[in-house]
Amino acid sequence: MSLPGPTDSSPSVTKSAEPTSNTPSQPPQSPSELPPAALDLAAKFFDLARNGDTNTLSAYISAGVPKNLTNSSGDTLLMLASYHGHAETAKMLLTAGSDPNVLNGRGQSPIAGAVFKGWDEVVRTLYEGGADVSTGQPNAVDCARMFKREACLKLFGVEEVEGMEVRVSGAGEVNGGP
Repeated sequence: MSLPGPTDSSPSVTKSAEPTSNTPSQPPQSPSELPPAALDLAAKFFDLARNGDTNTLSAYISAGVPKNLTNSSGDTLLMLASYHGHAETAKMLLTAGSDPNVLNGRGQSPIAGAVFKGWDEVVRTLYEGGADVSTGQPNAVDCARMFKREACLKLFGVEEVEGMEVRVSGAGEVNGGP
């Protein structure tokens, strides 16, 4: 697999007698200022995460694609991989340094999205990767309660006793997993 780049049919570059500056150009102020080709490439990254194409996305991340890149809705690559049930892709992104606690534009976290969708393996991957179960609105614990995801509550070390939330020591040590 190779990354997009110059082809043999690329126009040749000639040197100019004019001095050049080593100062980097300013980034565009908004996505609408980006060239269409850049927007198309960014859309491809989000599709790779959404579809669980771990190997291809990993190559792009290794080549320098920002690990916490967000789309127009504020969804990160990790959010999209998690929401669509791709534990392997989520693990790769976490290993590469993606932040599991970045909230999207609606204040949702990747782990709450995975709880909502019922992706237990993704939930465990995010939890073990440092996701905060109390961040976001609704947070992962609230989602687990709403959708009766008892295995998630157990993983998070949360039990309810007469309407009160109790944190149990040894959270995350669920035999057999969620």
